[in-house]
Amino acid sequence: MRGLLATAVAFLLVLFQAETALSANLVAEVSLSSQTMIVTQNGIVKHRWRVSTGRKGFGTPTGAWKAKWASRNHRSRKYDNAPMPYAIFFNGGYAVHATFDTKRLGRPASHGCVRLHPSNAATFFQLANNSGLSNTRIVISR
Repeated sequence: MRGLLATAVAFLLVLFQAETALSANLVAEVSLSSQTMIVTQNGIVKHRWRVSTGRKGFGTPTGAWKAKWASRNHRSRKYDNAPMPYAIFFNGGYAVHATFDTKRLGRPASHGCVRLHPSNAATFFQLANNSGLSNTRIVISR
């Protein structure tokens, strides 16, 4: 009887851990004023990164969205086929993506997207895809 109880408890723990992993909650909080992005997973801060958001004349929208779709090697149709690697789209043509113009991170420089260092964008891309895009939120505030 004792062995059966231990097996049942172990089974329930495995089920609970699997359910927790499947319901992972990934949140990217972008601050326009500080030009930073804080990534939390299940309420735990995992990363703090510098970003570049929309420069003068090209605002980055504020609000909260679920990630809609991902593109590993995306190119902009609107801006001369510009590379947007590791793109996570959240609001129409707006995305979190890598930039090769890393010297501008930490200040507004984009056409409205949230730009990250390529290694940080790759990390976020992997986290979002592993968590599930429907479990990934992008929150942008002033």
